[in-house]
Amino acid sequence: MQAVETRGRVDKEHRLHVDEPLPIAGPARVRVLVLVDDAAEADEREWLAAAAANPAFGFLKDPQEDIYTLADGKLFRDQG
Repeated sequence: MQAVETRGRVDKEHRLHVDEPLPIAGPARVRVLVLVDDAAEADEREWLAAAAANPAFGFLKDPQEDIYTLADGKLFRDQG
């Protein structure tokens, strides 16, 4: 089974409309899995803020955990 990911919308009549043509030769029957964006879903900043405030990571505030500096490591440049 092949999976294709695309975005779309559901109209007032509860019909699904995809944003772009699908790379599938039709006519054909397909199986559809719908994932709904949850309005309460946290964005990346909220996740980072939650992790920073989580007491499970409190040990990272200990100065002894500060073992790296900006001078450590080598600069990485992707040659691709």
